[in-house]
This record gives sequence, structure tokens and C-alpha cells, in this order.
Amino acid sequence: MFDPFLEELHQTIKKRGGKQIEVPNGLDANQSLKRKSTIRSWLWDVPGFRRWRVTRLDAGDSLQVLNSVAYPDYNFDHPLMGVDLLWFGNRQKLVAVLDFQPLVQNSDYLDRHLGGLKELNQKFPDLNGEETMRSFDPNQYFSSWLLFCRGGADQAQTSLPPAFSDFLKAYWSLHDKAQNGESSMNVAEVKQLQDNYDIYSAERDPAHGLFTSHFGKEWSDRFLHEFLFPASGQQ
Repeated sequence: MFDPFLEELHQTIKKRGGKQIEVPNGLDANQSLKRKSTIRSWLWDVPGFRRWRVTRLDAGDSLQVLNSVAYPDYNFDHPLMGVDLLWFGNRQKLVAVLDFQPLVQNSDYLDRHLGGLKELNQKFPDLNGEETMRSFDPNQYFSSWLLFCRGGADQAQTSLPPAFSDFLKAYWSLHDKAQNGESSMNVAEVKQLQDNYDIYSAERDPAHGLFTSHFGKEWSDRFLHEFLFPASGQQ
């Protein structure tokens, strides 16, 4: 379901000089024979970013997942990039979250960095659902203009592909603009806020239960704290 999105994401990373780096031992791939599912992850070293991770879960008709988070270098204060796409084939149900995840919620910061996302929110009405995400406080590390959808095959096949492409382009534009400007925070502040993001997300990540059901608790705990949100494992 999400192979074209995965390919597009990886190709844009490569065009920006991204190079694959090693995923922590044993976390790059896993297979559940019981659930007939396979998970694979990539870690990228991309100029201007300290970390960019990508994960693809293929459980056949029952479930497809594509997840990615990009962490800018600490000398940039702009938002993280978050992608979370889930397709429940048996129910023909799509859950999509595309967001520029802000480090802080003050108006000056949001006005400076979120203009491109605001435009996308208006451009793709099928993906600007106002339903609150159940596992997270929308006032922390999520923007008010995220592309969010609980839909079906129509949104998955028509709205999502162009929205995904435009979302990536808008985020690169945001990053390029930040490179030519000055950060409003020092390196230590950005590092602390990115670490806080990992800690906050690890405590609430609904995918952890999903991964546990497919690949067991021991592996999924490692995956959560060593790959998905590594700063959470340093507490």
C-alpha cells in the first residue's frame, strides 16, 4: 500500500545527500510468522539533520504502516517532520498524520515556521480533519494545521498521494529557509526540546502495543527506546 510513498521519501532523502547508516543491532528488521508480518527500518544521515528514521510494517491485507521522523540539527530550531500512515485493508480504513511538529507553541515560532503547512491544510480538505488524536495532547509537539485523516480508500487513493508529495516539498522548503535564517534558540535549548519530544512520545506512542502484538515485548521495548525515541532510553 505504501511502497510508492516509501520510495518517494527515500529518493528525496538521497537527492539531498542522505546516506544510510547502521540501525541498532537486531532492530533493522523482524518477522512475525504468527501474524505474517514483516517490519523493516532505515536510518539516514542527511545534511542539516542529526537523525532521520523510517519504518515500514507490512502485515498484508490486515495492516500496512509507514512511519518517519526527521530531527533537524541542533543549530536549527525549526519543527521536526512527522509521518504516520496506517492502512487497515480488511476494514478499508486509512489513518494518516502528516505534521511539522513544533518544538514550542508560541505564536512567533508558529508564524515563522508553519506557513507552508497552513497552506496544505487548506489545499487538502480531505486531510484536515479536526478530530483530536486520542493518544496525544494536540498542544504539545503537534501543530494546529497538521494533515490528519481517518478515512477510507477514496482518501488513500486520491487525496493522500499528492498531499504526501506536497508535504515533503513544503518541509524541504521550511528547512532551506531555516538554513538561511537565525535560530531563535541556542543549541542546548533545541537539544533539550528534542529530547523531551522523545520522552513524551515514548510514553504515549500507540504503535508500541501494535509492535508488541506482532513481535513480542522484549523486541518492541528495545525498538521503542533504542530506535524510535532513543533519548527516552537515556532516562
